[in-house]
Amino acid sequence: MRPILQVALDLVHGERAIPIATDAVKGGADWIEAGTPLIKSEGMEIIRKLKKAFPKHTIVADMKTIDVGGAEVEIAAKSGADVVVILGISSDPTITEAVLSARQYGARVMVDLFNVKDKVARAREVERMGADYVCIHVGVDEQMVGGSPLSELKGLAKAVRIPVAAAGGINSETAPSVVKAGASIVIVGGAIIKAKDVVKAARAVKKAISTGKKVKTELFKKYTEDELYIAFSKVSSPNVADAQHKKGAMKGIHPRITHGAKMVGRALTVHTVNGDWAKPVEAIDKARPGDVIVVDACGGEIAVWGELASWSCRTKGVAGVVIDGAARDIDSIIEMGFPCFSRHVASNAGEPKGYGGIGHEIVCGGVPVKTGDWIIGDESGVVVIPQENAVEVANRSLDVMERENRLREEIKKGSTLSSVMKLEKWEKVG
Repeated sequence: MRPILQVALDLVHGERAIPIATDAVKGGADWIEAGTPLIKSEGMEIIRKLKKAFPKHTIVADMKTIDVGGAEVEIAAKSGADVVVILGISSDPTITEAVLSARQYGARVMVDLFNVKDKVARAREVERMGADYVCIHVGVDEQMVGGSPLSELKGLAKAVRIPVAAAGGINSETAPSVVKAGASIVIVGGAIIKAKDVVKAARAVKKAISTGKKVKTELFKKYTEDELYIAFSKVSSPNVADAQHKKGAMKGIHPRITHGAKMVGRALTVHTVNGDWAKPVEAIDKARPGDVIVVDACGGEIAVWGELASWSCRTKGVAGVVIDGAARDIDSIIEMGFPCFSRHVASNAGEPKGYGGIGHEIVCGGVPVKTGDWIIGDESGVVVIPQENAVEVANRSLDVMERENRLREEIKKGSTLSSVMKLEKWEKVG
């Protein structure tokens, strides 16, 4: 079968889903999927609305059914679903009942092999049970730490005769590889529904799967350990704070930077006392290009940093400095374009007494910081990303940014944030 583009509407609000689906269809989407979050939020009514809006398109209900397969297929099919998704980890009777119900009500069954250990064996089993499709699915949370459907797709496609679907972070650059590996149905969510121009994004993916040639994209990618600088350079400190559920944001540390300036790098930690600038300055010689010097000066109000230290950083390639204490010569530091963040600004400096140390764990702005942690600073403040979580946080931060990009476009078309997010509907009761 020719490759099919299935757009996954993994949204919460039906009012947003329909216009996005409309644009995706204009861009060439063949199948329209009501994602699990959308179904849980809107119920079967969203299936009815999608079928009414797109009567000639295949409507997929991603029910993720794990029990009462017959009943769930029945309600989805009666609501207008052409394909209903059942989890492969379901019991055999759940799948056989789902298949029988689908035959009775004119629908088809796709079995999602998400979290199945032996995907090839299970695919063969569900094929014998009568499933119409199987799906290799790498979930969103797994994508954030580097998961991809490609690793298991080839063996699966050769093991069964029914069409294979693939889902999990696919974009216009990776879609051709997915098709080449054996996928007949390419399921794309974020790379379409988070795009500023949904029509253009869908068209790019459709072209990629039809021609087998990559279409370059700057967004909707997942980054690895070696690409963290690139990833963090794309996002803001608020994006990172949101991705970490408000953790990591320093308190009381203020930017002393030019408009639009940004700091990204790995921490070299320094501990000192109020006014003692010896260790902060010595740290410059130990820093590597791209490092951010992070100083715990005990919140002191006597400067431990100034213009000459900043110029020294510029010659070494240090990316910036964060000080839980005071800095001075701020006008000169801003003029030279060196990113500086501090709790206080003061004219008076102390003496280089040499108390403290370099490289051990500190607390800066109320946040623990270890040497090697990632530091992001901009006009909104400074956030810390623990190095052991950096890949996941980078990818989640990009997801936050991309979702905000989409919301911005909807607001610019004449809506408001409250209206787009349906805040009154989703306010917590009690």
